[in-house]
Amino acid sequence: MQWYIDVLKKYAVFDGRARRKEYWMFVLFSVVASIILSLIDRILGTTYNNGTSGVLQTIYSLAVLLPTIGVAIRRMHDTKRSGWWILINLIPCIGWIWFIVLAAQEGTAGQNEYGPDPKAAERFGGPGQAGPAEPGYPTV
Repeated sequence: MQWYIDVLKKYAVFDGRARRKEYWMFVLFSVVASIILSLIDRILGTTYNNGTSGVLQTIYSLAVLLPTIGVAIRRMHDTKRSGWWILINLIPCIGWIWFIVLAAQEGTAGQNEYGPDPKAAERFGGPGQAGPAEPGYPTV
């Protein structure tokens, strides 16, 4: 749940990097919340479009639109790609598969042009422990 809240705190932040865990945990919680809201819409009878969409689900989708775009862009930055790569989802049939492959790749170790490594603490033993010098992480 912490990963989901952290993404929401960065509501419209499109710079920096997001590690795989942050991205996929946000996607997981968003899908679960959307399914739950869809069920509530069906129970309350607030569906439209022949029961394929609901009011609560639509409100939720609009509320998390910017954080979803932001975390996807930051995920691409972690793999040393421009945020414009999220537009690959617009290619019919294969675009979303290609994006999943890109989002599942491990991020660049160390700092890249988009910012410091969000996984540096795990890669190098955390602040104050012996390891390669990283900006913002003191060495012993």
